[in-house]
Amino acid sequence: MPPFWMDMVKTETGAPLVRIEDYGIIGDTQTVALVGRNGSIDWLCFPRFDSAACFAALLGKEEHGCWKIAPAEGEKITASRRAYRDGTLILETEFETASGCVRLVDAMPIRERDADIVRIVEGVRGTVRMKMLLIVRFDYGSIVPWTRRVDDRLEAVAGPDALSLWSDVATHGEGLTTVAEFEIKEGESVAFDLLWHASHQPPDRRGDTQKKIAETERWWRDWLADAKCDGEWCKEIERSLVTLKALTYAPTGGIVAAATTSLPEFIGGVRNWDYRLCWLRDATFTLYTLMQGGHTSEAKDWRDWLLRAVAGDPGKLQIMYGLAGERRLEEYELPWLPGYENSKPVRVGNAAYSQFQLDVYGEVIDSMHQARCTGINSAPQSWAMERAILQFLETAWKEPDEGIWEVRGPRRHFTHSKLMAWVAFDRAVRAVEQFGMEGPVERWKEHRDALHLEICERGYSKAKQSFVQVYDGDAIDASLLMVPLVGFLPPEDARVRGTIAAVERELLVEGYVLRYLSEQCSHVDGLPPGEGAFLLCSFWLADNYAMCGRMDEARALFEKLLKVRNDLGLLAEQVDPRSGRMLGNFPQAFSHVGLINTARNLSQEGGPAHQRRKAGK
Repeated sequence: MPPFWMDMVKTETGAPLVRIEDYGIIGDTQTVALVGRNGSIDWLCFPRFDSAACFAALLGKEEHGCWKIAPAEGEKITASRRAYRDGTLILETEFETASGCVRLVDAMPIRERDADIVRIVEGVRGTVRMKMLLIVRFDYGSIVPWTRRVDDRLEAVAGPDALSLWSDVATHGEGLTTVAEFEIKEGESVAFDLLWHASHQPPDRRGDTQKKIAETERWWRDWLADAKCDGEWCKEIERSLVTLKALTYAPTGGIVAAATTSLPEFIGGVRNWDYRLCWLRDATFTLYTLMQGGHTSEAKDWRDWLLRAVAGDPGKLQIMYGLAGERRLEEYELPWLPGYENSKPVRVGNAAYSQFQLDVYGEVIDSMHQARCTGINSAPQSWAMERAILQFLETAWKEPDEGIWEVRGPRRHFTHSKLMAWVAFDRAVRAVEQFGMEGPVERWKEHRDALHLEICERGYSKAKQSFVQVYDGDAIDASLLMVPLVGFLPPEDARVRGTIAAVERELLVEGYVLRYLSEQCSHVDGLPPGEGAFLLCSFWLADNYAMCGRMDEARALFEKLLKVRNDLGLLAEQVDPRSGRMLGNFPQAFSHVGLINTARNLSQEGGPAHQRRKAGK
């Protein structure tokens, strides 16, 4: 068993007040708020996923911004429970105290203009004293706003941002914070509505908070009603579908990788990245999963977003873009934030946007092919874009790149990158043969065959009996579990079986899969060693088991991964195999994609992995 670096690090601050898995989310398909089981919203970026946070306590302290509603001091909480209303993103948290029980209902209405959060406290039993604490700090906790009363609302303003609070109970200022203390009795309710608006404009009127909750509930259930979901894990699939929908950006069709920045892959370490951006790779995985679930409108919206974002020279295609297709995503640090559990630095933006990652070309071409297979008509310019990408790939596939894991070391010939270049040419050939598209199919076949031969010769180690991370190397990489999933080789091939065995032998820790051994590959990724197990890779291993007929092992691993989810069914990017704690940004689209695809693969013959493989035959 490989060493696990998480066991070797102790943080200066000890355990965080709220663990990553203690958060739930609410969202409006334009941004997301993280709500702790203690009733505190500790992360919120208004008006977009990638806007500067107005609540940043997640990466610091209360003083960096939060909004907490919970039983007041002296009201000892004896029990708490929380759940989403079925089929929605409306979160309900109940607090039991010696004097009674209250329910906190949190929702982010699907916006018409301005973004807002509705929070309603409901008396369930007895009488409970409650406290509301609002600390607004714009620009990731660095700016204390001016606050004033305007008619029936409290307004906090700084620069371009303003937040207006409507409250059913009186509020007062207390040391640069806003506080309300009140009692709630059985059958009573107290509502709060916090609305973001541009500081130079008046806000929308408050509206009926109960009506907003009802409309939000109806919207989510109407959306989920279109899902194709059956089989043993339907509820788990539905919750992950709702989570993926929450990570879509409705105005443009973009899909973010996660809702947060700088949650660490390694507690106390430096592997802290901003994921509130649109990775082509992550988005194509998400898109594929949504298409399989019957949500074709998201596929069309993303395709149109893609065509706008990548317009121009295919040689300058980026691996990620902003929510509206922005190209400059400069990375910088926020030194005033201490980071989640002292994990520094806190970063905004992502320097990897300028990397050359060969695999994204294959993933884009594959997603377009899967859209055609699903019956989504191609936009007139989409095939022209694909042909331009393929023309570029005819020479680019021979070059080294930074690879799927976005290494910050030298470029290398990553085997997975070449595999996905093979996928691009293979799907292009299928587009001609199956759908009558026009193109130089014989030339594409030549490149496909050349890649297949080279990968099998240089990307496979006879000594290891496995595909390996880089050409002519010997390090094992979990990304090579994609070999059978994309149809490069059949699952019964000895090289596939050998790769699975190598992953089991070298990358399994407590039953979870590492991406690679970071302590052996620091010269490759250019970073200090140490990270958690990557959840998507663990789902890939379960898919490989299923395709090889090892169904008992596939089910056992899948059930183990389901237990990683928190009580609300949410997953981060990684897990600490020893402690079971979640690591990395949250919630992570990749992880929920893996859950849905594996559940479908195990529930029905010919699930997504089998269908994708069939496309590559």
